[in-house]
Amino acid sequence: MCGIVGYVGKRDVLPVLVEGLHRLEYRGYDSAGLAVISRGRLQVTKTAGRVQDLRDKLGTKPVKATIGIGHTRWATHGEPNETNAHPHTDTAQRIAVVHNGIIENAELLRDQLTSAGTKLVTDTDTEALAHLIAAEFAADESATLEDAVIRTLRRVEGTYGLVVLDVKHPDQLVVARNGSPIVLGLGENEMFVASDVAAIVRYTRQVIYLEDGEVATIKANDYRTTSLSGQAADGAKMPMTVEADADDYDLGQFSDYMRKEIHEQPDALRRALRGRLDDRFATARLGGINLEARELRNIRCVKFLGCGSAYYAGQMGAALVEELARIPADAEPASEFRYRSPVVDPDTLYVAVSQSGETIDTLMAVQELKRKGGQVIGAVNVVGSAIGRECGHGIFLHAGPEVAVASTKAMTNMEGSFALLALLLGRVRDLSAASGERIVNGLRRLPDDVDTILAAEDEIATIASRYAGAEHMFFIGRVRGWPVAREGAQKLKEISYVHAEAYQAGELKHGPLALIQPSMPSVVIIPSDGLVAKNISTIEQIKARGGPVIAVTSADIPDGLADATIRIPRAEPELEPILLNVPLQLLAYHAAAKLGRDIDKPRNLAKSVTVE
Repeated sequence: MCGIVGYVGKRDVLPVLVEGLHRLEYRGYDSAGLAVISRGRLQVTKTAGRVQDLRDKLGTKPVKATIGIGHTRWATHGEPNETNAHPHTDTAQRIAVVHNGIIENAELLRDQLTSAGTKLVTDTDTEALAHLIAAEFAADESATLEDAVIRTLRRVEGTYGLVVLDVKHPDQLVVARNGSPIVLGLGENEMFVASDVAAIVRYTRQVIYLEDGEVATIKANDYRTTSLSGQAADGAKMPMTVEADADDYDLGQFSDYMRKEIHEQPDALRRALRGRLDDRFATARLGGINLEARELRNIRCVKFLGCGSAYYAGQMGAALVEELARIPADAEPASEFRYRSPVVDPDTLYVAVSQSGETIDTLMAVQELKRKGGQVIGAVNVVGSAIGRECGHGIFLHAGPEVAVASTKAMTNMEGSFALLALLLGRVRDLSAASGERIVNGLRRLPDDVDTILAAEDEIATIASRYAGAEHMFFIGRVRGWPVAREGAQKLKEISYVHAEAYQAGELKHGPLALIQPSMPSVVIIPSDGLVAKNISTIEQIKARGGPVIAVTSADIPDGLADATIRIPRAEPELEPILLNVPLQLLAYHAAAKLGRDIDKPRNLAKSVTVE
């Protein structure tokens, strides 16, 4: 979950690297560093802390260099300090390496190095790579940098996205991928490399995504790809054009990305729905899933696989599929799926859900499904991502770049996309045209309904400020409200650090009710469905024990029933979870703001989880 950037060309490399790291900081912000070749020597600058700390340390250092690599770290091996910051070098300061991933046999490799007399100075797995690459040159002076990297990686077990810089090959970088994302950017007489297009889109939109097991050698005006077997690719890999541009990553009028992305949700939803609503047949168009009507009718079950917010979105999607298509559906954490030796049913449609399309647990679940003959599609927000390529077809979320660690617009677009999938599955079965038309019209109204919720932000901010001082909070939901409650608790925990737990309303009496007291607020999710009376009863049970209640609802509940009420527009009942989620984002955001948290970069977390 680290950010990598590299450059070779004619530009002054330091501004390119520092700007790239700044745009990648959501992938890790424990420490940062860079290495360049200047006047025939390797110059390395590292620091614990943020990219701004690295920028301050560099100051106005007059370094002349046109090739270099940089890294912003989310720590896995070793404390987040300056010593363990990347890049890592060999003893002679010839080789520099930046790496995202985990080398699983690192202890064995480190032991072999120390037994051979190499002095290791860090606690990281990555340092071993720099020494091993240098050792390949000692064993074979005629080796190319590509040779040395490939021979080293043949000894490695684990995942990596890495870039290698060599003082004695000052015109090239060698890049490799296995399980961690790496993208090449093609410029005019210059080349870029990064773990995410965010770092390079300011300079080029022509990119090449490396596949697992691929190695690339890049020069200012040339590139070549090969495999760990040393077999060159058949012809040059063709670049693709990314949709994003540099403006998508600018804050504009907002102070942070999370609030910006919350407010981008109406337009993001409109993009997700554009061209996908079929009024003539009251259904959805999802050509990307590449399934004909007969194949859709043969699906007997749908299972969503994701992690974190993607998992909760999958729970909402499963409920939609069961309601509209009347076939069994559920969701499961992708991180658990492959480890429990799952029974893979050929009549089940598996949906792999990931904003980045690089989530390692979800990617591994996809690979397990394919190995066992499962039918799997992706639901991702990044074209060319590993999960998108591995699945081959699926649903593109169209949320636009999402930078804040806490997912908002991608989460909402996941839910909207799953409503489209459920509608499509329902209409090839027994969902009537009238019901299909109702859902189509309801989906079309959703972006305006989100606009209405966002217009009440000040009211929600006031409520959030009132309860931000609580040490613990409950989020309570029933049926449609249950996954919404889980997502709401997740948001509050990850950006405000307030302990929050989600419970199904009916489960309160089976234990959690013992925790209710005046210092424990409960957020109760109340859709406009047949369970409003039961949800009102839940509020009364909490209030009878002195617990404050924040109601989030589209239903006509009595004024004064809750201590605070957040009202949202009434939508089609099946679609209301999409709307109910939005005020919870604002509630978490403003609680975190009141507490002075670093909202875009919550402690211990990173945006894209690319290591287990």
